[in-house]
Amino acid sequence: MNTTPTNPVTEIVVELGARRYRILIGAGLLGQPQHWLDAIGGRHLLVVSDENVAPLYAKKLSTGFAGREFSQLILPPGETHKTLDSAATIFDALAEMSASRDATIIALGGGVIGDLAGFAAACWMRGIAFVQMPTTLLAMVDSSVGGKTGVNLAQGKNLVGAFHQPRAVVMDTDTLATLPPRELVAGFAEVVKYGALGDADFFAWLEDNTQALLAREASALTHAIATSCRHKAAIVARDETEQGERALLNFGHTFAHALETASGYGTLLHGEAVAIGMVLAAQLSTQLGRASVADAERLAAVLARFGLPTAIPAGLDADVLIALMQLDKKNLSGRLRLILWRGIGQAEIVPDVDEAAIRDVLTTD
Repeated sequence: MNTTPTNPVTEIVVELGARRYRILIGAGLLGQPQHWLDAIGGRHLLVVSDENVAPLYAKKLSTGFAGREFSQLILPPGETHKTLDSAATIFDALAEMSASRDATIIALGGGVIGDLAGFAAACWMRGIAFVQMPTTLLAMVDSSVGGKTGVNLAQGKNLVGAFHQPRAVVMDTDTLATLPPRELVAGFAEVVKYGALGDADFFAWLEDNTQALLAREASALTHAIATSCRHKAAIVARDETEQGERALLNFGHTFAHALETASGYGTLLHGEAVAIGMVLAAQLSTQLGRASVADAERLAAVLARFGLPTAIPAGLDADVLIALMQLDKKNLSGRLRLILWRGIGQAEIVPDVDEAAIRDVLTTD
């Protein structure tokens, strides 16, 4: 009988018709396999991590694999390595261990590792199981939930990918203690996004609890993560492959992906670009008469209090950014389709946005 004490675990279920999987949130979960081992099937197991995360957590995680055949693949960290070449490295590792169709990949790391490992799982033998174990705040509240996987090309971010849902998502909040301050702050952009797009009460809670979150207070972080995941799980359950409502989760992201690409991958963290992108989307909404100046200012103010950037970096050309935005996956028939808002908590999909209005926002000092 196992009498080892465990910390409370928050469980959220993502319902996808006949399919379902659990999101688990709690302290120490990487070392508590009794909570998640049932999500790992088959004999072959590949843990994919990176050079920053693996030294901290791979050994702790592997203690739960007794009796299973597993291998580890450690990749270089960073957005510049979210490429087809890195995916091929994962394929080679799977081939080396003769991984069969009942193999499982565990993604141990941030959003780059989760996207890469999930994409490889979607492709290997036309789809094998994978488990997300995000170690950054941004990955916990965004990329680890919902089954979007992919890699970047020089022409744009996430242009190659697949929808492939994880078998489970395991969020050990203890990993946030080792997260560099800049990475933690970047994650709060995606947290603010959930309030901005559909939950005015949560947005107000974030305004009131900014300092507690920045101080990494456990109860505040758990509430922010769980609330964000509940919002995303509900939207994904209604629109798994982004045919409609799920596009709302990209509030600010069309601008953000263009900013990331134009700046050079890794110059702006994803969350930093999303913060700027949300401010631009709010400003554009105001310019188009859809929302008030006061709400746009309130959004910029809370992002600034978290320490996030709210203005386009110097030296980025508006025409270059617009050209990159035209590659965005949400566009239809070559026409720009953006996620704008009517104010805090009221995001909406807006087709055929006037390019001149976008240029004005991108060139405002």
